[in-house]
Amino acid sequence: MGDMLIRDIPEPLKREIEHAARKGGQSLSGKAIDLLRKGMVAEKEAKPEPGLSAWDAIRSAFAAEDAIGDEFSEIMDEIEAEGKRDFGHPVEDFE
Repeated sequence: MGDMLIRDIPEPLKREIEHAARKGGQSLSGKAIDLLRKGMVAEKEAKPEPGLSAWDAIRSAFAAEDAIGDEFSEIMDEIEAEGKRDFGHPVEDFE
């Protein structure tokens, strides 16, 4: 494993991480690693990849918020049903 030095961390942020580490029974380094890992995962899930369908992009947004479940399924079913109702309708001219 490698080491990483992070400079110029705002003092309030450092205190917040220290507090979270103590509260969770972790070392400061352990908590910082945990937060960096979670941040990397959230960033990857939040960024739709090129060519990603709208459906997958929406699912990604829900996953980033840990909201995958029954509510997600209901919302996606509603979106799909609405899309089927609108299919073939002419697009409005907004000019």
